[in-house]
Amino acid sequence: MTDVFDKQKRSEVMSKIRSKNTKLELTLRKALFKVGLRGYRLDVKLPGSPDIAFPRAKVAVFVDGCFWHGCPLCYSAPETNSQFWRNKIIENHERDQRANKNLDEIGWTVIRVWEHEIGKHLDDCVAYIKDIVINKIS
Repeated sequence: MTDVFDKQKRSEVMSKIRSKNTKLELTLRKALFKVGLRGYRLDVKLPGSPDIAFPRAKVAVFVDGCFWHGCPLCYSAPETNSQFWRNKIIENHERDQRANKNLDEIGWTVIRVWEHEIGKHLDDCVAYIKDIVINKIS
């Protein structure tokens, strides 16, 4: 099935999809701040461009959207243009794995948090991140 939008309209629609400072990222950052985890940076030049980085602890946090990263629990493939979306999710997954490997090679710990985890288990996510950051600093 072809796209319901013309090329210009599709470009406009896609440009509205945020990749930085999403609602989930802001929610997580506020929760981390609330429990006293400060010292994180947002625009650190690292492989994969982590959403949140703790340079002192060398911990990189990525907030992965369930749709865009193919969450095993939540992802449901669109019925239209299925081959495109299958390839897109595979490419995103491969890019994530490369970023993990590159960060690991330079001594960083990678934490990946799913969108649904922030929505349903924010306190657990924050506790997990805090434990790792504190242990890495100590």
